[in-house]
Amino acid sequence: MAAEIVNPRSDSETGVEGGADGTSGELFDPAFALHRGGKMAVQATVPVRDKDDLSLAYTPGVAKVCSAIAERPELVHDYTWKSQVVAVVTDGTAVLGLGDIGPEASLPVMEGKAILFKQFGGVDAVPIALATTDTDEIVETVARLAPSFGGVNLEDISAPRCFEIERKLQERLDIPVFHDDQHGTAVVTLAALRNSAKLTGRELGDLRAVISGAGAAGVAIAKILVNAGIGDVSVCDRKGIVSADREDLTDVKRELAGFTNKAGLTGSLETALDGADVFIGVSGGTVPEEAVAKMAKDSLIFAMANPNPEIHPDVAHKYAAVVATGRSDFPNQINNVLAFPGIFAGAMQVRASQITEGMKLAAAEALAAVVADELSADKVIPSPFDERVAPAVTAAVAAAARAEGVARR
Repeated sequence: MAAEIVNPRSDSETGVEGGADGTSGELFDPAFALHRGGKMAVQATVPVRDKDDLSLAYTPGVAKVCSAIAERPELVHDYTWKSQVVAVVTDGTAVLGLGDIGPEASLPVMEGKAILFKQFGGVDAVPIALATTDTDEIVETVARLAPSFGGVNLEDISAPRCFEIERKLQERLDIPVFHDDQHGTAVVTLAALRNSAKLTGRELGDLRAVISGAGAAGVAIAKILVNAGIGDVSVCDRKGIVSADREDLTDVKRELAGFTNKAGLTGSLETALDGADVFIGVSGGTVPEEAVAKMAKDSLIFAMANPNPEIHPDVAHKYAAVVATGRSDFPNQINNVLAFPGIFAGAMQVRASQITEGMKLAAAEALAAVVADELSADKVIPSPFDERVAPAVTAAVAAAARAEGVARR
């Protein structure tokens, strides 16, 4: 029997007349019913049924464990949840497609991220929404919270602050710090691109890619593609191609110009797309069909803006051999959930001190390999519900961490 769904809060609770969806209260959006009371809870893993259980789980038994950890701090990984739990940290400045909506409004997304960690990677996670957007305050706060966690997943923090926050935290902490909007997106994009190239009889080194968007995701995708051996990649922001001759570049974009755009292109996105093999959209907006038509034969189009792809699949399919989006209602969804649960599970399994570029590349290779023998134009990346994904990514990341010397067990 289906559980009864209660109407969302009344106007006395929300300030909205009728239901929280703005209706008269007779109709409602089921999203409000699902989120009512939050989407997660803390659950004990040991019984507390009687005084003997209580004396072991709490005082006096707990004192023995505390004393042992005080003498040998590394035991915290064995006798607490530290090595099994991630802090999901945001300041609410770049939430999904909603932008800067603040910490409270971001909390449903952070809860969602936490349950995805558990569902798809077996990793516990705690959402932490911070009431500050100051870079140093965020770094200091997370650093002070770090003893409770085995990893930090930065989420929905706007660029360019996100780059500095991640760098400063990783310099201070000896646990993995990972900005998923950057690196999760990059890993899944690389995996799908590897398989798309294979499907069309090419190697990564044969491809010239164009990325629309020079924010967190665009920069990370450019870096991982270069590290993976892409032929060339150009990144475009609102003013056009990020090139060394521009005088309006931020420090991040100046660095970006230093390792991308080997062809020395200048001008607009449309100019960059002329003859390009790959389009990767992480920016929003709309790319004119005329520009798409000028891409190379058997082009690969990854238009990942949500809910409206930069190039609608109906248009993209006129010209491209493979089309991917960020949406679940089209084939080839570039979904971060394919990456971050397994990446953290693998890193924490071996108590890695950080997540390296080699570990990200290993994750992408493992993810691509899951469907390497099943490739089609509509299947260059696994489904998030493919049960092979998390074990494959976890094992690859753990092995890479050992190979790179950042594993501690």
